[in-house]
Amino acid sequence: MAPPPHVSAPSSPVSALHRLPRVPASFFGIVLGLGGLGGAWREAHKVWGLPAMVGEALMLAATLIWLALLVAYAGKWITAQQEARSELDHPIQCCFVGLIGVATMLIALGALPYSRSLAVVLVTLGTVFTALFGLWRTGLLWRGGREHSTTTPVMYLPTVAGSFVTATCLGALGHADWGQLAFGAGFFSWLAIESVLMVRLYTAPTLDPLLRPSLGIQLAPPTVGLVTYLAVTQGPPDVLAHAFLGYGLLQGLLLLRMLPWIAEHPFTASYWGFTFGLTALATAPLRMIGRGETGAVALLAPCLFVIANVAIAWIALLTLRLLVQGRLFPRPAAAGR
Repeated sequence: MAPPPHVSAPSSPVSALHRLPRVPASFFGIVLGLGGLGGAWREAHKVWGLPAMVGEALMLAATLIWLALLVAYAGKWITAQQEARSELDHPIQCCFVGLIGVATMLIALGALPYSRSLAVVLVTLGTVFTALFGLWRTGLLWRGGREHSTTTPVMYLPTVAGSFVTATCLGALGHADWGQLAFGAGFFSWLAIESVLMVRLYTAPTLDPLLRPSLGIQLAPPTVGLVTYLAVTQGPPDVLAHAFLGYGLLQGLLLLRMLPWIAEHPFTASYWGFTFGLTALATAPLRMIGRGETGAVALLAPCLFVIANVAIAWIALLTLRLLVQGRLFPRPAAAGR
């Protein structure tokens, strides 16, 4: 029997999903930025005695956003399959789908101090998703036919970011031998992809303003790679660790020099692409200090930590402004239309 006229009929689950925002996969970069900063604060607590609650609060925020994005992204596949499929088939946007697995593994690291069992489950799910997606996407790339204009640093995400974070998680769980295998996969994928990317940047037409913020991802391979290298090795930082950091600093300075050109396009959530590399640039020196580093890295660490916090706070505030203004993501059409 139909409900009385003055009583609203209960919404179906599908109707509720229609009201969710159409979240692009690139939004999982927010989880990487906040979770990465949480990890940096955890290291700062160990090394400098800074408040532990800051890192845990950031990890909690990253977890809640991760859960919300998972629900919204799954809802897009249920209520807007064509849109979701178009994103997966897009030569640039598709690579961001790999962030789902990476973000899941980062949340696993956040959960590890509280529940090893939960962390193992999340690492397993994230690793399987990352490996399958990376193999699928790379297999398509190897077929050729790609336009130079679509070659951007997002190509690092499926195999480089995925392999490095997998290795970091395995090292944290006590499986450094397996982590070293994943580190190798990410390291040599990074070198191969970077060579292709440099040819594109040096010789092809200039990047469209809309794509320029993706250059922020260029900071991630050396800095995240250093965090990974430290996670699967022991002892005082060696020359390779210092070389990783040196190349990361070079990338950071280049991006700073190019920031006015990159920022010709108004701020969007794509600027979160800078944050995972920034947080790794803050985290790695702290881990090196914890393993006996007392030289140049120890002098740089406080500056890098402050820079990462200020930059991510600024990006977060601008993102919240977009959210308040209703411009963060397009609103879905009403259910039934």
